[in-house]
Amino acid sequence: MARILVAEDDDSVRAFVVSALGMKGHEVVAAEDGGLAAEMLAEEAGKFDLLLSDIKMPIMDGIALALNTAATYPDITIVLMTGFADQRERAHGLEALIYDVIVKPFTLVDLLAKVDDALEGKPVEVVSLARRELDS
Repeated sequence: MARILVAEDDDSVRAFVVSALGMKGHEVVAAEDGGLAAEMLAEEAGKFDLLLSDIKMPIMDGIALALNTAATYPDITIVLMTGFADQRERAHGLEALIYDVIVKPFTLVDLLAKVDDALEGKPVEVVSLARRELDS
């Protein structure tokens, strides 16, 4: 399974995400903000398969973390999370650096599907379109 770094400042969301990914068999490391996540990335020399980060956080937000991560560790897949429309707009210019944005609130099924797709390199939209074509 994958090694995933989760950066999320909301305790309940962080606990939910860590628990869900852990039950799926992933090794999950969690940080309470982007600054701590950046430190963990440096300490671990970028040895993560996926960075799953909230956009709006104190210390260092998810956009800055994504930019830093992509520049330093380009092999790490990045998925951002947000519940704010204005924050989703900020992520739109980052298509070359991030895999996707998952919108809060999300379900367990949504979270696991997005993570699986990111790790496999297949956007959910592409997979669902392909399935519709096969069903036709």
